[in-house]
Amino acid sequence: MSTSLRTSLPVGRQGYGRQARQIATSTLWQVGSQVVMAFLSIITVKFVALGLTKELAGQYNTAYGFLQIFGILADFGLYAVAVREVSRADEEEKATVFGTIIALRILTLLLSLALALMLVWWLPAWRGTVLPLGITIAAFVPFFTLLAGIIRTVFQVRYQMHFVFIAEVSQRLLTVLLTGTVIFLGLRESNDSYYYYLFLSFGGIGAGLLFVFSFFFGRTLLPIRPQWDTKLMKHIARQALPYGLAFLCTALYRQSDVTIIGLLRSDYAIQNAYYGFVQRAMDMAYLFPTFLLNSTLPTLSERLHKGEDIRSLLGKTFQIILLLGTTLFLFSFFWSRPIMELITNVRYLSTPDHPGSDTALHLLAFSMFFNGIILFCFYSLLTIHRWRPLVWTLALGSVISITSNILLVPRLGFIGACYSSILTHITLAVILLPLTARILPFSWTAKNMLQWLAYAILLGAALWLVASLLLSHS
Repeated sequence: MSTSLRTSLPVGRQGYGRQARQIATSTLWQVGSQVVMAFLSIITVKFVALGLTKELAGQYNTAYGFLQIFGILADFGLYAVAVREVSRADEEEKATVFGTIIALRILTLLLSLALALMLVWWLPAWRGTVLPLGITIAAFVPFFTLLAGIIRTVFQVRYQMHFVFIAEVSQRLLTVLLTGTVIFLGLRESNDSYYYYLFLSFGGIGAGLLFVFSFFFGRTLLPIRPQWDTKLMKHIARQALPYGLAFLCTALYRQSDVTIIGLLRSDYAIQNAYYGFVQRAMDMAYLFPTFLLNSTLPTLSERLHKGEDIRSLLGKTFQIILLLGTTLFLFSFFWSRPIMELITNVRYLSTPDHPGSDTALHLLAFSMFFNGIILFCFYSLLTIHRWRPLVWTLALGSVISITSNILLVPRLGFIGACYSSILTHITLAVILLPLTARILPFSWTAKNMLQWLAYAILLGAALWLVASLLLSHS
């Protein structure tokens, strides 16, 4: 072995060690942010469930469920591309690349939300209801959140995710304080649409604070100025298009069920009262593997760009994804009733006459688990630009989801939407995981599998034993 090679090895190890620490720290800040936000979101959901009747709570959930699809459409895959493009750009070019991405984000955001608002005011099924105005007010949430989200690129690339923690927690804390003030003043199960609109506006105010904090923190790390560079914008749009298509398909199979319930069921407000709060919990659960993968993406892209071996990094990432998914599955499966009673109240739980939110969470635990595997494949394939098989598979998932929802929702309501979600997630995971392992092999050994199984068995047994105690005292 040559002297130069021997001396380079420790440096490489130090570099990888530093990257590993950066990924770990970045992920921990994001997980910490999501844990705190999840706690604050539970309080917000609790306040909404206490303050509004089931009918208005269902309208509240339908409004946000409808906007989810258009929020993903507005994202256009720009965040994933932004992290990769900005991290790869030379230091003097980062501001130009980032400014162009901001301009593109503003354009897609305005077009997407304009389409959403035109549709909601046009749809005959929702004319004369509180939904059109409610969705118009709620649109400020994706507007400010997506603007702040693209600024997150700076924190991700610079590994300064503590700024995201401050901004996101402040956003949710403000929403909780505003909503909680109304509840503590005595509002209970109100059928007055004024409070429905008021609660939706509180979400927009919180999202506005998120954007303000993100902007002022982000400008200390990189200039935040929209730039219109047509050539660069076309390049970024071409790079983002696969992500945009993949994210759109993901939104369709994840989020279309609330809207389909709203269009096909005359009692959609009650159905989405039970189902919508579970979907909010699902959205929070989906974020944990997403943020881990976002933290890994800059290093993964860099190593791929240099032609280095990434099998170990991918294997460790897959193992953590499995552990996260297993944890979410087991808690949701065994503790569905106490969790939903905590998030909402007893009015939303199952009775001998009808299923409730706890039944939905119990069923959707399966979707939570398989979602992590799908996201692992999603990011892996897009990182190496193998987007065609991914998009075609996700498009198949969208077709399965929409078709099964149309068939099941009119007869089974939100329970049909749960069955549709399970079917879709299992199908996608079964197709995508072997495809990803063949295209991009990763290290996952028998030892890793045994560790995962041991963790699942021990945690599952503990939760099952404690669940019987919780239920006996409920």
